[in-house]
Amino acid sequence: METDEALDEIAGVMASLQGPAELRRFLEELFTPSELCDLALRWRLVERLAAGESQRKIAGELGISLCKITRGSRILKQNGIVSRELAKRKGKRESE
Repeated sequence: METDEALDEIAGVMASLQGPAELRRFLEELFTPSELCDLALRWRLVERLAAGESQRKIAGELGISLCKITRGSRILKQNGIVSRELAKRKGKRESE
């Protein structure tokens, strides 16, 4: 499938970038400010769910629907979810 091939290629390109600053520039070149805002919001959602915050608290503070949060929560409950592991690692680094 074309989308799968493109995603594999993008993943490879992203893996080859030279650190966070270059990755940020790459994202800013590919995505609109609105898309970047959505991406940042999704990351905040994952971080907070992984930290064990309640869905209602997250919805109120981030101004997003419980439906979106529930979807994210369901995903994080699956085995082998990379975003959950990344959020947990980030949380551990911040608490050290």
